[in-house]
Amino acid sequence: EARVAPGDTTRLHRHRSSEELYHVTQGEGWMTLGDREFEVRAGDTVAILPGTAHCIRNTGTGVLEILCCCTPPYSDADTELVD
Repeated sequence: EARVAPGDTTRLHRHRSSEELYHVTQGEGWMTLGDREFEVRAGDTVAILPGTAHCIRNTGTGVLEILCCCTPPYSDADTELVD
């Protein structure tokens, strides 16, 4: 689970081999996914393909909570910071 404070943004990153799902359980934000940007809110799920740079910004007033699911499982060695 990731928790993003109001006004904060996660670091732009990509996973070389893992496919990831972000499922927003609380709050609202602005998702960057490759060259696309779009609004997300509680109940939304975003599929992130391997190699796709992504980050999320909390645009709401409360904590943005996200379930992050990866396959294969998350690994620091598979994660590359882009910014």
